[in-house]
Amino acid sequence: MKTSGLNTLCVHAAHSPDAVTGAVAEPIHLSTTFERDADGEYPRGYRYSREGTPNRTALEGCLAELEGGIGAVAFASGLAANHAVLDLLGAGERLVAPLEGYYGTLRQFAEITRRRGAALELVDFCEPSAVKTTLAGGAARLVWIETPANPLLSVTDIRLTAALAHDGAALVVCDNTFATPVCQRPFELGADLVLHSATKYLGGHSDVLGGVVVVRSDAALLERLREWQRMAGAPLAPFDCWLLRRSIATLALRVRAQCQGAQRVAEFLAAHARVERVFYPGLATHPGHAIAAAQMRGGFGAMLSISIAGGREAALRVASRTRLFRRATSLGGVESLIEHRASIEGPATRAPQNLLRLSVGIEEPEDLLEDLAQALA
Repeated sequence: MKTSGLNTLCVHAAHSPDAVTGAVAEPIHLSTTFERDADGEYPRGYRYSREGTPNRTALEGCLAELEGGIGAVAFASGLAANHAVLDLLGAGERLVAPLEGYYGTLRQFAEITRRRGAALELVDFCEPSAVKTTLAGGAARLVWIETPANPLLSVTDIRLTAALAHDGAALVVCDNTFATPVCQRPFELGADLVLHSATKYLGGHSDVLGGVVVVRSDAALLERLREWQRMAGAPLAPFDCWLLRRSIATLALRVRAQCQGAQRVAEFLAAHARVERVFYPGLATHPGHAIAAAQMRGGFGAMLSISIAGGREAALRVASRTRLFRRATSLGGVESLIEHRASIEGPATRAPQNLLRLSVGIEEPEDLLEDLAQALA
């Protein structure tokens, strides 16, 4: 039976009762090796856990269904997933990427293109004319989109950028970590690959590290990524796959609640005298609001950043005073987090020194507003 409801997919995609015991909950298969038959073959499909495990098969199948692709490849971290895609770059080929993005990804871009003798061009993806001019300067192998982007929540028009990239036969990669498939469907807008740091919303409980690449339609590309996973020895372990698949059952419920809370928080902070600016695509004042409203049909996400009046020290004081918002890096968990982004990223950061990044959890919005009010007092 084909289902289209997102909550239904989150619960049932690539999941059924255990064939041997009838257990409704998926068992954890920790074995590193699997028995051959007498003729030396592996009729049950598994040989060695680096190559594949039942839990990884279930997780990858689930994620492919959620994003609407033909297959997914799960890795030990989001950066490992990035690396697998960047391995598609050859010497002399071009990577076109946004100026704003997760600092770990930007560091990967610089280091991997340097080692490979590939070209890296960073462009303001909020300006389609700049992207068009850059792509017109020569064929690109990869065009990398991150939207909404970390940490200033800039919004890229996926459909327009993908069309420009495809005119030059480039592969379009979209990091969908902030939006999740609940809010945004990159394949429907023209992306060829979708990336997630599964550590964030897919995991949702700040207790598992992982990454995933989902392929829209190219079977050969999917197999190349799976081969990289095997050769690099960077697959996601069975228990981590099990944790992620369990968490995905509540993904839509969590993200929808978090989006509602983030909207309330953003509106409250936008009206506060000590907040100079709120970066959240759900606000009509956000430069990318119209594009976000068109392509983030499931919600505007649960990440926002704010500039605090008074500079760096004032921002640090606000972060030190919160009680429900925990001072910690990462995002997407059920608990709300706050961090001074420039301190995390170091001297090369592009984040303003008075910027705080907030990840809104599933707490009651009224409690979060009260916490922020006393921290800003």
